[in-house]
Amino acid sequence: MSKTFRAALVSTAMIVLSFWGIACKHTQKTNTKTETAAPPVVVTTDTQPPKIEARVEPKTDFVQPETPQVREDVLPTSLDALNRVAQEKGFIQDAFYNYDEASLSSEAQSALTASATWLKQHSDLSLLVEGHCDERGTEQYNLALGDRRANSAKDYLVTLGVDSSRIKTVSYGEERPFDQGHDEAAWGKNRRAHLVLVK
Repeated sequence: MSKTFRAALVSTAMIVLSFWGIACKHTQKTNTKTETAAPPVVVTTDTQPPKIEARVEPKTDFVQPETPQVREDVLPTSLDALNRVAQEKGFIQDAFYNYDEASLSSEAQSALTASATWLKQHSDLSLLVEGHCDERGTEQYNLALGDRRANSAKDYLVTLGVDSSRIKTVSYGEERPFDQGHDEAAWGKNRRAHLVLVK
């Protein structure tokens, strides 16, 4: 091979390699720019499901309910039946007392307040307040204690607006127990001002 041909071949190879090297560098730069120019991928860790707002359209094809009619309960004409119904339905409620006391507890006041509310709506009825005690103490002492209990209940009803002329009191002391037992459970039931409706 001649020197000239060899030199031309080497020159051509060098030129080809130069272009190839430039092309490779250009490709690497382009790839680098593409990699750095790509936006970062956002990874969400929210495990909550997306909120969906449900719209409920009002129904217009239903029948309107009738307005409830308020009716007055018909009260029995018999006094015994009237007292039984009034006690069962809580229209009138007895006031209970602690041992050897005639002062009204908050529970006793609540009971008498409910009774006064109903009595003011039924002004044709009068009331007998019976004072009762448990079996402990002398007969005379319990009669006096029963009287104090009946009068404390009456006085409280009057302060709530029940006319005093509609209320009479009586003391039975320990003579008419509601529970015949001889323990605290029975005694607690017997220490009371018992309300009885009268005409």
